[in-house]
Amino acid sequence: MAARIRLVRKGRRNRPFFRIVAVSDEKDGRGDILEVLGYYDPIPDPEIIEVKEERILYWFSVGAKPSDTVKSLLKKKGVFIPPTVDK
Repeated sequence: MAARIRLVRKGRRNRPFFRIVAVSDEKDGRGDILEVLGYYDPIPDPEIIEVKEERILYWFSVGAKPSDTVKSLLKKKGVFIPPTVDK
Protein backbone atom coordinates (compact mmCIF):
# COMPACT_ATOMS: atom_id res chain seq x y z
CA MET A 1 0.00 0.00 0.00
CA ALA A 2 1.47 3.32 -1.08
CA ALA A 3 0.85 6.29 1.17
CA ARG A 4 1.05 10.05 0.80
CA ILE A 5 1.67 12.69 3.48
CA ARG A 6 -0.44 15.74 2.70
CA LEU A 7 -2.51 18.57 4.16
CA VAL A 8 -6.24 18.45 4.86
CA ARG A 9 -7.94 21.81 5.32
CA LYS A 10 -10.08 22.37 8.38
CA GLY A 11 -11.32 25.56 9.99
CA ARG A 12 -13.91 28.05 8.90
CA ARG A 13 -14.10 30.63 6.14
CA ASN A 14 -11.16 33.08 6.19
CA ARG A 15 -9.60 31.13 9.07
CA PRO A 16 -7.76 28.13 7.59
CA PHE A 17 -6.27 25.39 9.70
CA PHE A 18 -4.53 22.35 8.23
CA ARG A 19 -3.88 18.84 9.51
CA ILE A 20 -0.83 16.95 8.29
CA VAL A 21 -2.08 13.44 7.56
CA ALA A 22 -1.06 10.15 5.99
CA VAL A 23 -3.55 8.95 3.36
CA SER A 24 -3.67 5.99 1.04
CA ASP A 25 -2.83 6.65 -2.62
CA GLU A 26 -5.71 4.42 -3.71
CA LYS A 27 -8.32 6.60 -2.00
CA ASP A 28 -9.31 10.21 -2.62
CA GLY A 29 -7.87 11.41 0.70
CA ARG A 30 -10.97 13.15 2.00
CA GLY A 31 -12.25 10.68 4.56
CA ASP A 32 -9.75 7.85 4.45
CA ILE A 33 -7.07 9.21 6.74
CA LEU A 34 -4.63 6.60 8.01
CA GLU A 35 -3.09 8.79 10.74
CA VAL A 36 -2.97 12.43 11.83
CA LEU A 37 0.70 13.44 12.01
CA GLY A 38 0.45 17.06 13.09
CA TYR A 39 -1.06 20.42 12.21
CA TYR A 40 -0.23 23.73 10.55
CA ASP A 41 -1.79 27.07 11.51
CA PRO A 42 -0.79 29.84 9.04
CA ILE A 43 -2.69 32.72 10.67
CA PRO A 44 -0.63 33.73 13.76
CA ASP A 45 2.67 35.54 13.41
CA PRO A 46 4.86 33.41 13.49
CA GLU A 47 2.94 30.52 11.95
CA ILE A 48 2.56 27.33 14.00
CA ILE A 49 3.83 23.98 12.71
CA GLU A 50 3.48 20.98 15.04
CA VAL A 51 4.48 17.50 13.89
CA LYS A 52 5.01 14.08 15.43
CA GLU A 53 8.55 13.62 14.14
CA GLU A 54 8.89 9.93 15.02
CA ARG A 55 5.64 9.09 13.18
CA ILE A 56 6.69 11.18 10.14
CA LEU A 57 9.97 9.24 10.01
CA TYR A 58 8.06 5.97 10.35
CA TRP A 59 5.88 6.81 7.34
CA PHE A 60 8.98 7.75 5.33
CA SER A 61 10.51 4.38 6.25
CA VAL A 62 7.51 2.49 4.85
CA GLY A 63 7.62 4.44 1.58
CA ALA A 64 5.24 7.37 2.05
CA LYS A 65 5.91 10.41 -0.11
CA PRO A 66 5.16 13.98 1.04
CA SER A 67 3.34 16.56 -1.05
CA ASP A 68 5.38 19.60 -2.09
CA THR A 69 3.72 21.79 0.56
CA VAL A 70 4.31 19.29 3.35
CA LYS A 71 7.92 18.89 2.22
CA SER A 72 8.49 22.67 2.54
CA LEU A 73 6.79 22.76 5.97
CA LEU A 74 8.95 19.89 7.23
CA LYS A 75 12.08 21.68 6.00
CA LYS A 76 11.01 24.81 7.93
CA LYS A 77 10.47 22.69 11.04
CA GLY A 78 13.83 20.95 10.61
CA VAL A 79 12.58 17.38 10.22
CA PHE A 80 14.96 15.12 8.31
CA ILE A 81 13.60 14.17 4.89
CA PRO A 82 15.29 11.07 3.40
CA PRO A 83 16.95 11.67 0.01
CA THR A 84 14.97 8.86 -1.64
CA VAL A 85 11.75 10.80 -0.87
CA ASP A 86 13.17 14.09 -2.15
CA LYS A 87 12.62 13.31 -5.88
